[in-house]
Amino acid sequence: MNMHPSSTPPPAKVAILGLGQMGLVCAGILTQGGPQNGQKSVRVSMWGHSETEVGRLAQMRTSPRLPDMVLPDEVQVTWKGAEALAGADLIVSAVPVQFTREAWLKIAAHVPIGAGVVSVAKGIEVGTLLRPTQIIADVLRESGRDDPDAPARPIASLSGPTIATELAHGLPAAMVAACDDVAFARAVQAAFSTTWLRIYTNPDVLGVELAGAVKNVIAIAAGVIDGLRAGNNAKSALLARGLAEIVRLGTAMGANTETFFGIAGLGDLATTCFSPEGRNRSLGEALGKGVSLGEYLARSLHVVEGVETCRAVMQLAAKYRVDMPICAAVHAVLFENLDPIRAIGMLMSREQKAEKVG
Repeated sequence: MNMHPSSTPPPAKVAILGLGQMGLVCAGILTQGGPQNGQKSVRVSMWGHSETEVGRLAQMRTSPRLPDMVLPDEVQVTWKGAEALAGADLIVSAVPVQFTREAWLKIAAHVPIGAGVVSVAKGIEVGTLLRPTQIIADVLRESGRDDPDAPARPIASLSGPTIATELAHGLPAAMVAACDDVAFARAVQAAFSTTWLRIYTNPDVLGVELAGAVKNVIAIAAGVIDGLRAGNNAKSALLARGLAEIVRLGTAMGANTETFFGIAGLGDLATTCFSPEGRNRSLGEALGKGVSLGEYLARSLHVVEGVETCRAVMQLAAKYRVDMPICAAVHAVLFENLDPIRAIGMLMSREQKAEKVG
């Protein structure tokens, strides 16, 4: 079933790349009934690169990455790209950003010509400074899977406040399907809508993806404040000034300012900074308590996207000549051995000025 701009039928088969929390959650969402259409008839397959992890998930139907969720019986799990992608008209990319290129290179030859793509990853690729949708488009173009002279394959970003454990329990939530192809954005909206998950559309892919990436860096700073027990006054102020940094970078790059005050911007930022389950906030809290970056990452079951994305954000800030003091402080704590207490002191002692967002 073709998911190109001229049509918006619901997908018959969805292939999910990645067995992490968001991949598992998406599998659950896609097999649930929507608010209007009742039980969904979509077939779902999941692909993972590890044959061992695939085998365990296929047999046990649970994952230590999201232990409270049981994978629906009808979801197929495989490590074979050709098997996962066969007949798919929608592909969900749920691979961490720094591994997205590698994963797509492995499966590019099996990507159906007519399949649309939606990314649920949040981050910026180090080196290229590409966003998730750009990485996917780059791989498909370079691999020869997409003809540059043919109509562009629709690639969307699905983002927002997405604490996976809450989504796994079906708690009320909202997300944004961003794509410059309005018809495809609506198709993604229809596919992911449930009685408890509301999906909005937005044409500003740049703004949505940038907000999702940079908020992870701000969340690390919020966690540091928690670890140092600096209080909610400090964290709320940091959230507001962190949003100002996101807006400055986004507008300099050409994004729509309104995007950053919506669900995928401020909404996601607030959740990430205050939820005790946020990965980036949790890392920051550990750093504030004196745990080293290497020690924390070594024991974590999850990829903490904000770490590597912080490098890329600072490169973007330099490229677009944008002042981002909070992100710079996080970078110094992560990679330059700056003491977190001193980092806060440096931020508090900056030159006094009038408040300005953007």
